[in-house]
Amino acid sequence: MASDPKFAILRPAARCWAVAAIHGEAARLGTLHGQLARRIQPGDNLIYLGNLLGLGGAVAKTVEEILRFRRAFLARPGVFRDDVAYLRGSQEEMWHKLLQIQFATNPGEVLTWMMDQGVGATVVAYGGDPKDGFDATKRGAVALTDWTGKLRQAMSARDGHNALMSALRRAAYVADNSLLFVHAGIDVTRPLSEQTDSFWWGGGDYDAITAPYGSFRHVVRGFDPRHRGLKANDVTITIDGGCGFGGPLLAVCFDATGRSVDTIEA
Repeated sequence: MASDPKFAILRPAARCWAVAAIHGEAARLGTLHGQLARRIQPGDNLIYLGNLLGLGGAVAKTVEEILRFRRAFLARPGVFRDDVAYLRGSQEEMWHKLLQIQFATNPGEVLTWMMDQGVGATVVAYGGDPKDGFDATKRGAVALTDWTGKLRQAMSARDGHNALMSALRRAAYVADNSLLFVHAGIDVTRPLSEQTDSFWWGGGDYDAITAPYGSFRHVVRGFDPRHRGLKANDVTITIDGGCGFGGPLLAVCFDATGRSVDTIEA
């Protein structure tokens, strides 16, 4: 597991800050970062729990705000590169798949489903037009390749955007197994190394988890389909105030026991 690049491993720390799904709400994220900068302490870990992209009208600005805060965070004394981690959420997973949609068996149906889930905001953010994408699905793989190629080029033209997408991990955990961080869900019948789409689409059974998963004492997720804010039982914790759906953006600080010790709402 220690060498598996799909997962981020955080050093044991007295506190871990986790940021819930952002959904392209750059203004809320900037406000949250302003409060976080005053409250984060030396030695704290920082984890973004996915869905940085999608839905909101400021997707590119959201990525730039994340990159800006990353530079400020890493510039603090005693901070290491691996003290901050970014998870791939369902929006980032869809974006990754969209850039390869020319290989899909039914690209028109796939694109329709993705647009219904909010990926259109990310397409527009990188200079694309969803209508052009649907037109390309009717003209074939060459046209789709051209359309996705332009989206790739637009993302590459923005400094640091590709690098951030490449740094996304499927899950993150503290090396002492105190906390496991996921985007939306987890399949408790499979070990971490054998998880597939449950990280993005397996949130439906999350509330039913009442026993520790593997050796992890607590599992924290950042996207809840019902957007119920901070919700916890003895094993699982959810933080999602509904940012992107009219609700606030949340960041929660956990101590080494999994207890929430501070909360920011923007």
